Amino acid sequence: MRLHYPYRTAATFTILLTTTLWQPAADAADADTMVRRLDSRLELLTDDWLVDRLTNARFRLHSPMEREAVFRFDKPWEGGLSAYVTLLRDGERLRMYYRGGGDLVREHTCVAESDDGIHWTRPVLGLFEFEGSKDNNIIWTGERKAYDESHNFSPFIDANPAAAPEQRYKAVTLARRESDGERKNVLVGFISGDGIHWKRLRNEPLITTGAFDSHNVVFWDTVAEHYVCYLRQGREGKKSVSRCTSPDFIHWSDPVPLDFGDTPLEHFYTNGIVPCFRAPHIYLGFPMRFVHPTDRNTIGLPPRKTDGFSDAVFMSSHDGLHWSRTFMEAFIRPGLDPARWGGAHGNNTPSWGIVQTGTNEISIYWGVNYSNYPEKNRIPELRRGTLRLDGFVSVNAPYAGGECVTRPLVFTGGQLIINYSTSAVGSVQVELQDADGKPIPGFELENTVAIWGDEIERVVTWKHGPDVSALAGQVVRVRFVMQDADLYSIRFRE
Repeated sequence: MRLHYPYRTAATFTILLTTTLWQPAADAADADTMVRRLDSRLELLTDDWLVDRLTNARFRLHSPMEREAVFRFDKPWEGGLSAYVTLLRDGERLRMYYRGGGDLVREHTCVAESDDGIHWTRPVLGLFEFEGSKDNNIIWTGERKAYDESHNFSPFIDANPAAAPEQRYKAVTLARRESDGERKNVLVGFISGDGIHWKRLRNEPLITTGAFDSHNVVFWDTVAEHYVCYLRQGREGKKSVSRCTSPDFIHWSDPVPLDFGDTPLEHFYTNGIVPCFRAPHIYLGFPMRFVHPTDRNTIGLPPRKTDGFSDAVFMSSHDGLHWSRTFMEAFIRPGLDPARWGGAHGNNTPSWGIVQTGTNEISIYWGVNYSNYPEKNRIPELRRGTLRLDGFVSVNAPYAGGECVTRPLVFTGGQLIINYSTSAVGSVQVELQDADGKPIPGFELENTVAIWGDEIERVVTWKHGPDVSALAGQVVRVRFVMQDADLYSIRFRE
């Protein structure tokens, strides 16, 4: 599979090299020959953007280890159709935004808070009345009925340094507006200074082309320095995802469908796309994949009313438009609970946002028990799963041994750091090569110190020591010789 991944940066540079540097204007046909400029940034090995050759090794997808239910949507203003969870970290505090309202007649946007990502509480805000009381955590409710302004309210904390304090939080949500005598779905904008008190940015919609009836996500891209919106838009009879960009959150480009390479087009009901918080030049996506019940033989399954089945998948990108779907397999499976095999439009749906919940741990969240049939006593929950830092995908070598060789790259810094894991008998050895693949004197495989163990950050060393600063700015390759080992990410540190 060959995908076009232009290197996204606001900076420009000029370096005289015998091989072409990775440039935004590079033609897709030449993409595999480009030199990757790493400098001192972290690179996750989620796809073949950095990897040139695997010998007796493979990319391995790591599903999150399911933990506990961290939240139950059991309040009267929540109910069976609570969904579209957004998780944001604001300093030491975590906030969870979600849709409440289980009858699709009156929907509400609600907020919960946490210090650790595990224990969540509903603040009593006193902003909106529900059944005669304001003792609730509702922060917005649509002025009209269903599908208007609270159906899929999607907030983010604006990292744009030019953002005004009173607009530090922004959001988009679906609304219905009159156009040529018909009501159509549009995306409208909201702003807030504190994430609790919200108001419309303006009466006019921000984006008008699209379906929008899903979790449309928006954020400020700190690398490309513009706003990005990933929204629901149909494509070839499938529910799919398109992207718009904006310099100011008001004027948006026309939607462009995401490029999934040569993989089959599938129904993506949500997209879950985020910039990786440890490597913001890399986009990670966690779409909820929808399967229509007519596409599956349901003979022998427990009887239930359902509009389909769902799981979640993983994808990655280096430009946000062209995506690697290295894995068609599920990232999150429905599991043993039969209730998770129904209510497809909300079951097994990843939340938007990745949370670091420990020194070496990140948490992913997804919803279950959505709109269950016939088990109407099942209460929707938000489940948590954990991965190691950078632990979405690894390059894996078996006991028999394997190799991974990178594409030509340029780095800055003085040490090579790896995130790896081996068995008790496994190992990782590292060789530095020139652009043509010839070992560099002093950094040959026979001079490396074999690494074994399990560490998020391990300094690679050779017999002369760990210093690689003499090679900084040159075009090199890195060869990893591995046995019963996983390699998750690499970094050249200053």
